[in-house]
Amino acid sequence: MQENTSYVELRHINKHFGDFQASKDINFAIPKGRLVALLGPSGSGKTTILRMIAGLENPDSGEILIDGKVVNNIPGSERGIGFVFQNYALFRYMTVYDNIAFGLRVKKASKEEIDQRVRELLKLINCEGLEKRYPSQLSGGQRQRVAFARALAPNPQLLLLDEPFAAIDAKVRLELRTWLREMITQLHITSIFVTHDQDEAIEVADDIIVTNQGRVEQDGTPQELYSNPATPFVARFLGNSIPVKNYHEFQFFGAEGPDTEAILRPEFISVYKKGENVQFKKSAEEGVVQDIIFRGSSLEIRVLLHGNLLSAIRSINDPPVEIGETVDVFIHRLFIIDGDKITLADNQSLKRERYHLTEGQKGENGSEAKDSDHRPAHHRRRDRGLLRRHYGGPAGPGPAHSGGREGQHQAQRLSGRWGQRHQRLHYPGADHPGLSGVCPLGRGGHHPG
Repeated sequence: MQENTSYVELRHINKHFGDFQASKDINFAIPKGRLVALLGPSGSGKTTILRMIAGLENPDSGEILIDGKVVNNIPGSERGIGFVFQNYALFRYMTVYDNIAFGLRVKKASKEEIDQRVRELLKLINCEGLEKRYPSQLSGGQRQRVAFARALAPNPQLLLLDEPFAAIDAKVRLELRTWLREMITQLHITSIFVTHDQDEAIEVADDIIVTNQGRVEQDGTPQELYSNPATPFVARFLGNSIPVKNYHEFQFFGAEGPDTEAILRPEFISVYKKGENVQFKKSAEEGVVQDIIFRGSSLEIRVLLHGNLLSAIRSINDPPVEIGETVDVFIHRLFIIDGDKITLADNQSLKRERYHLTEGQKGENGSEAKDSDHRPAHHRRRDRGLLRRHYGGPAGPGPAHSGGREGQHQAQRLSGRWGQRHQRLHYPGADHPGLSGVCPLGRGGHHPG
């Protein structure tokens, strides 16, 4: 995370509750205007950090700086902070209008100023016409929006949110994530929210601070943390991580040490029907399908390999597999954990396959073969169609700025290399033309299937 223009900074913060140490030498800096998630499991210390920034708890040692000023001894009401609580904390016997106006009345703002600000916020949260209703007459999503507006009414320079979506049903929660990000981008207000939901953090936040047992494990952008975890905890915590002890039994992965283990993710694994896998035919292993879970646009395939139940993602457009079916399984890469050290290891057969495709592949007359994409034909057709749609080719209109003939030319240049380009964005060394599993980030990352 950038520190040169930090608006919020914590330096060597420690906090005890009796014999329990909730915060252990916490250090981080948040640039102005950023939306940051404090992410971690229950009891990891993230809410304690938020409450200390808000002035609701005092650190035992260390400094909290807001806009360059140490605020340890400044009351929370004078720190210029808006706070959104997990359970809304709206006043039950006040109308929506009066709830939003509460902070302004405490500051003794004029009647005209209060009315103008409340109506601005009602428009911002899309609740115009609801100002005379009481909280009991609102939906969960509407109550949370009113809580946001009340926190924003006094024009704070810092917004703190304690698990703001926890009390809302799943569909409304997804809608509010998008709305919150758009609102904070529009207002350009520095914001910190606490969550234990990694999907929520990845989708909404500019940066994530991962906490564990009172410590900061790692901070950075969602993509940085997901693709390059700095500690074993982050590798295990983010994504659908699958721990494997006997990874040395997988083909083309050698054991790094007697006490090492591996972490796999679904995007590291490809599952093929027998006869479907052309590219990795010689380096794939046989597994047995144990379960199939429908995920809407894709299927989660759970397959047993060397005694490990692994998960892989397969497009619903691919030939169907059945429970109990023997399939080909290819593991592209895995994280190897050795104590506190973590490394990303690629399948060694990729080097051999890459050499075969780039150096050893010749046409019948000895010239270079024209098509170096050796995936099944239906995969190539699928990806070409996706690219044409995206760039405005004949398969359908794409974005206005990239349509027309130039869009078709771009689609042709990229066709057959979809997986290669997206893998490079997320995983170093994954430049094999046939790899199509990508990091499933909430923003920007998606599976081409």
